Amino acid sequence: MCLAIPGKLVELSNENGLKMGIVDVNGSKTRTCLEYVPDIKLGQYTIVHAGFALKIIDEEDAAESLKLWQELIESGAFEPDENPPTFESL
Repeated sequence: MCLAIPGKLVELSNENGLKMGIVDVNGSKTRTCLEYVPDIKLGQYTIVHAGFALKIIDEEDAAESLKLWQELIESGAFEPDENPPTFESL
């Protein structure tokens, strides 16, 4: 299963000629390649999958997506023997 999680860009850097950054996903910060979204600015939201920012989204879309993730986790949609994802693990 592929998951793309919204997060807020909180830090920009350049590593070996690549645009990189730190994206905050509900308190969990992850190092992210920003090459697919070269116009992103600090404070903007992006969708992250496998360490790559895939597109820029607005704050409203990010909040709605995170709300739906939380509802899914709280609904018990996972089998009892599964470890449901938490925001810290996403």
